[in-house]
Amino acid sequence: MPTTTMSKEEIFGWIRNVLHEQFEIPAESITPEALLYQELDIDSIDAVDLLIRLKQLTGQPISPEVFKQVRTVGDVADAVHAHLQDI
Repeated sequence: MPTTTMSKEEIFGWIRNVLHEQFEIPAESITPEALLYQELDIDSIDAVDLLIRLKQLTGQPISPEVFKQVRTVGDVADAVHAHLQDI
C-alpha cells in the first residue's frame, strides 16, 4: 500500500529487500553508497524491473528520466522519497 510517510531508511530497506530477493544481490553488498551499475551489476533491463517494483511501493510510476539520474542505492531511496512527497 503506497504511503507518503515512509522515511528514507524505510524506503532503503524496501529497496534492499527487492535487490536481494529479485536480483539475488548479497544483502551485505547493498549499502546506500553502492553503485547500482558498477558494483551491483544492475543492467538496463534490471533497472526497468526495479522501476516496476517501485511503482508497487509508491502506487504511481516514477519517471524514467528521474531514474537515469540515480547512481547509488541511496540515490534511488532519495528519488522515491521525493516522489512520495510530491504525491
